[in-house]
Amino acid sequence: MSDWMKSDWRNKPRIQMPDYTDAVALQAVEAQLAKYPPLVFAGEARRLKTQLAAASRGEAFLLQGGDCAEAFDQFNADMIRDTFKVMLQMAMVLTFGAKVPVIKVGRMAGQFAKPRSAPTETLDGVELPSYRGDIINDLAFTSDSRIPDPKRMLQAYTQAAATLNLLRAFSTGGYADMNRVHSWTLGFADTAEAEKYREIANRIQDTIDFMAAAGIDANTTHEFSTVDFYTSHESLLLEYEEALTRLDTTSGQWLAGSGHMIWIGDRTRQPDGAHVEFCKGVQNPIGLKCGPSMEVDDLKRLMATLNPENEAGRLTLISRFGAGKVGDHLPRLIKAVQEEGADVVWVCDAMHGNTIKSATGYKTRPFQQVLTEVREFFGVHHAEGTIPGGVHFEMTGSNVTECTGGVHAVSEEDLKDRYHTACDPRLNASQSLELAFLVAEELSALRGKAHNKVAS
Repeated sequence: MSDWMKSDWRNKPRIQMPDYTDAVALQAVEAQLAKYPPLVFAGEARRLKTQLAAASRGEAFLLQGGDCAEAFDQFNADMIRDTFKVMLQMAMVLTFGAKVPVIKVGRMAGQFAKPRSAPTETLDGVELPSYRGDIINDLAFTSDSRIPDPKRMLQAYTQAAATLNLLRAFSTGGYADMNRVHSWTLGFADTAEAEKYREIANRIQDTIDFMAAAGIDANTTHEFSTVDFYTSHESLLLEYEEALTRLDTTSGQWLAGSGHMIWIGDRTRQPDGAHVEFCKGVQNPIGLKCGPSMEVDDLKRLMATLNPENEAGRLTLISRFGAGKVGDHLPRLIKAVQEEGADVVWVCDAMHGNTIKSATGYKTRPFQQVLTEVREFFGVHHAEGTIPGGVHFEMTGSNVTECTGGVHAVSEEDLKDRYHTACDPRLNASQSLELAFLVAEELSALRGKAHNKVAS
C-alpha cells in the first residue's frame, strides 16, 4: 500500500482513545518513542504470518493467551515466567491432541490499553473518567490519577522491552527445551489435570528416548530446544502505535513495531474508523474481534480493507459471542467469508462474551460457560465443514481466583481471596490447563473424523 502513511488514521473518526490535555507533552513523548528501536522485527512478523497461514489450512493451531491488561505495579519476572510456562504446557497438550504445530502468541509486552463500555464510572457518588489501562491513566480512583498522561507510554515501552527480552531468553535459552517437560510441572497443584499432563510428559519422554536410541539426539536438535513465541495486543492507543511504526527496508512495507500481531477490538472495528485505517497499512498479521453486533456487510468491507490481496495468514477473525449464542452468529459470518472467498484464520475468544457480575460484586467469568462456548465453536465449524484455527484466552500463570468453577471449584465467595486483575477476570493456571485438555479432545475428535472421511 504505497500511498498509505502511518499518520493517516488522524484524519478518521477516533473512539475509545484519550483526549490528552497537554499537547506539547504528547508531542514530546511521540518524538521520543519515534527514536526508540522497534520492539519486534519484520522478519518475525512475516514468520508468524506464514505459520498462521498454515493454521488457516488446518496444518497448525493458534494458542493466544495472556493478561487482560498488563499493569505497571504487578510487573515482575516471575509473572512472565509463570504465564510463559503455562502456555508451554497448554501448547504441549494441544500438540499432542491435534498432531499439528501450535503457534504460541502471548497477550504480553503491549496489552496496556483497554476499551471501556462507558467514558466515566461512579463510586460512592463520585464520577470520574474511566480507567483505560496503565498506558493511559491510573487505576486509583482520584481525579488526578484519571487524567491521561502521555509519559505513561514511555513506561509501557520500557516494560514491553524488558518483557520481550525475558521471553526471548526463555524461548531460546533452554527453558523451553522439550527435554524439560517434567520440570514444568514443578509447583503445579496435584490435580486431575496435572496428572493428565504428567502422563503426556511421560509419553513425550518415551518418544525422545526412542529417538535417541534410533540415533537422533534431541539435546542437539534445534526444534527440540527452542520455541517461537510471539506477542500481541489490541492496537487501541494509536499515538503509541504510530510512534513505533517503522518502514521495513527489506520489503518496503510498514511494520507496527509494537508487537508481532495486533488486533482491532469489537468496539473499534468501524470500517471508516481510525483503528481500521491504521491496521490496514502495516504488514503485521491482524486480528479482528467479531461480536454479536458484527454485520455481514461490515465484515465483507473489513476483509476487503484489511486484506485486499487475500493473503493467507494476514487476517484472523476472533469470534466472541458468549455461551449459547455461537450458533446464532458464527454460521452467518462463515457464510460471508465463503461468499467472498476470503482466506482467514477462525479463532474462538471464549472469555469476553461470558463476563458477569457475581453476587459478591466481583466481575467474573464462569468456567463452565467458557467451556461451553469453546465446544459450540468447534461444533459449528464441524457442521459447516470449516477449520477451527485457534483459541484466544485471558489467562495468567498465577494462582488467582477471578473466574469461578474449574477443577478447584472456585466459588463466588472465593473471588475476594486472590482477585488481582486490573480489568477483566483471567483463568488461573489450573483452569487454563483444564481448558487445554478440552480443546485437545475437540481437535483430536476432528482429526479422527477427517481421517475416517479420507479412509471411506
